[in-house]
Amino acid sequence: MSPPGEGPRRLVELDVLRGFALSGILLVNALLMAGPDVVHGGGPGAPTGDRVAAWLVTALVTTKFYLLFSFLFGCSFVLQSRSARRAGAAFAPRHLRRTAGLFALGLLHAVLLFPGDILTTYAVLGLVLYGLRGLRPRAALRLAAVLLAAVAAVLLAHGLLTAAFTVAAAPVPDTPDTAAYRGGAASVVAAHLRDLPAALAANLLYAPDMLAAFLAGLAAARSGLVERRGRDRAWLRGVVVRLLPVGLAGGAVAACCANGPLDGRWFGVGRAVAVLTAPALTAAYACGLLLLLDPRGPAARVLASAGRMALSHYLAQSLVLACVFTGYGFALYGRPGTAAVLAGCVPLYGAQLALGALWAERARYGPAELLLRTLTLARLPGRDGSTSPGPRPARPAAGPRPAP
Repeated sequence: MSPPGEGPRRLVELDVLRGFALSGILLVNALLMAGPDVVHGGGPGAPTGDRVAAWLVTALVTTKFYLLFSFLFGCSFVLQSRSARRAGAAFAPRHLRRTAGLFALGLLHAVLLFPGDILTTYAVLGLVLYGLRGLRPRAALRLAAVLLAAVAAVLLAHGLLTAAFTVAAAPVPDTPDTAAYRGGAASVVAAHLRDLPAALAANLLYAPDMLAAFLAGLAAARSGLVERRGRDRAWLRGVVVRLLPVGLAGGAVAACCANGPLDGRWFGVGRAVAVLTAPALTAAYACGLLLLLDPRGPAARVLASAGRMALSHYLAQSLVLACVFTGYGFALYGRPGTAAVLAGCVPLYGAQLALGALWAERARYGPAELLLRTLTLARLPGRDGSTSPGPRPARPAAGPRPAP
């Protein structure tokens, strides 16, 4: 998320990418929070529009946008370490306070709003990244490649064994207690607690994938990639031309395995292909967006405003979706179709962009960013959202010094 300490010149490109990443995170999380049938397009008997929508989300969105957030997290790690060095402060205590705050926010988010929370995993992996902070850019990229290959190998081996030794059958979605999600607040929290172990296990499986993106972000920030290439149109165009076909092909294979026409035996194979090819599509998206947008234009400013408050927007998305789908509000869990859920995300994201732009005119940080920044710097927020040291003890009045 947005770094709690900026340097002399904030990189607007990173904020633009954060604001863009919020759209993909919203689409995936909305389907997950709407219910397992909605994620899978409703099954074979569902309307064609819902099945096509689910297929497209798997091909074009799933895994791509959390990788972009993870990459930006790695970039922010380097920027925060530089900020601490400029301030003459030790980075380790700052980073520990930040990860502790991120973990606490994530835990509350998982229990109260969405058990599929990613913040707790980010906090834990942030400590691992601190241990790897001495890696040079090339070494970081090599380790990232090894991590991706390891995850893909595990998923591919499991997927091939499943495809070879399992009788063909339609995929069976998870069957959570629908009544619990449509019940009162206590019922919803109990359902979240029950689903939390499975969500944590999924995060653990893909943790090396996230750490690989962290390392890629660390390498990019250390090498000054955004500063050198962020506005180099020829370089951006070359990345898109080379990587977009690879990413789209991999996304199509993953969608065929997860949403048909292949049956559920091939799900693991599709996940392996997604792990290997999603970084290509993520990079193509990022470079394509920077290629299309003028960093000083109105669209870039709106996205950058949202990106500076990405953590607040992420939490706000879950709050709105929880009120829509659970007993906190309208209790629509499992009721709408996939296409309807995705259509509802459009005005929600638009409202977030509009409110983010208005908020940015009045404050430097979103509420969650200000809280995390305060914890990180161990300072009290001022009226304008800036942070200043807490009250200092009064100095004793001058007078004769006591005899030793």
